Amino acid sequence: MKICLVVGTRPEAIKMAPIYRELRGQPAVEPILLSTGQHREMLLQTLAAFGLQPDHDLGLMVPNQTLPELTARAITALSSYFSESKLDRVLVQGDTTSVLAGALAAFYHKIPIGHVEAGLRTGDIYSPYPEEMNRRLTTPLCRYNFAPTEWSKQNLVREGIDPATIHVTGNTVIDALHWMNDILSSRQGVASELCTRLNISDAFRDRYLVDGGAPFLLVTAHRRESHGAGMAELCNALQQLIVDYPELGILFPVHLNPAVRQTVLPALGGVDRIELIDPVGYEDFVWLMARSHFIISDSGGIQEEAPSFGKPVLVTRETTERPEGVHAGTCTLVGTDMNKILSEAHQLLSDPAQYQQRSQLQNPYGDGTAAQKITRIISGE
Repeated sequence: MKICLVVGTRPEAIKMAPIYRELRGQPAVEPILLSTGQHREMLLQTLAAFGLQPDHDLGLMVPNQTLPELTARAITALSSYFSESKLDRVLVQGDTTSVLAGALAAFYHKIPIGHVEAGLRTGDIYSPYPEEMNRRLTTPLCRYNFAPTEWSKQNLVREGIDPATIHVTGNTVIDALHWMNDILSSRQGVASELCTRLNISDAFRDRYLVDGGAPFLLVTAHRRESHGAGMAELCNALQQLIVDYPELGILFPVHLNPAVRQTVLPALGGVDRIELIDPVGYEDFVWLMARSHFIISDSGGIQEEAPSFGKPVLVTRETTERPEGVHAGTCTLVGTDMNKILSEAHQLLSDPAQYQQRSQLQNPYGDGTAAQKITRIISGE
């Protein structure tokens, strides 16, 4: 059985890597890892951290490409590859342009499709944009909808999706997290190597990243809906936290998008105890996440990952397609309102009982066996 796993971005690489590993262990299965190259450098870097590389790379990304241009090129290139490859299954993951294009191209060739992380919804077609519609449009095309939680399954049932196609598996991001944490735990001298690689100053390293160091917050921001005024509000909140807590540090890998950097760099560059660095690879981020006090982020993956390390997340979004974390208490929606961010951050920094309670909650996104479950289902017919 030939099963093609389509990946285009770093999150897709992270969440598909455990499935690819499981499929490679099946004697009757030939898995093919196909890269669209949507975010090529970050994708390859992430796969390399797991000791993987694509079997084929379509190399679709070009500078200043619009969404319609990328979508059209992706569908055409994927369709051409599928027509030549005689595939039995196609797996897509998540909600990117690569996902929608992969599902459409497979549908055109009547190849059964599996959607990993199916059923996430915000209810707002423009939040996140275009991801919410990418995943909604993908679902009806699929024979296998691998929902990470019961909540996600019910979203699909309400949309009229046949329950027989829906399988609750947990999220493979937890499988990947355990795998990477095992890799990192076997290494020596990770802190020094990481700080040198990421250009983290010796002063920040010695104060915050050594065992028993002072607490630091890990911050990321990249969503389109946060650009401009929202990003400025976040920066104002971080500046105030540094004033309010003299021992606190903040580590902020700044996204390369100019819309992010033109706000963050002038506002926070040179501020004492705030360390701005370039985006980091997956393995480095896992190491930093495990050592942070808590996380402020608009990332979907972090909402899923951080609870496994007992790290509360303040989610700088107005909506989330991952309400399980909010319901469980591991994540809190704060938007990009400075006052909301400060209020929730103050609770976690000033109330040890509140922090301890939230850091000990069970991760609602699974136990690290999702890839095994998906592999049994997708290769079982």
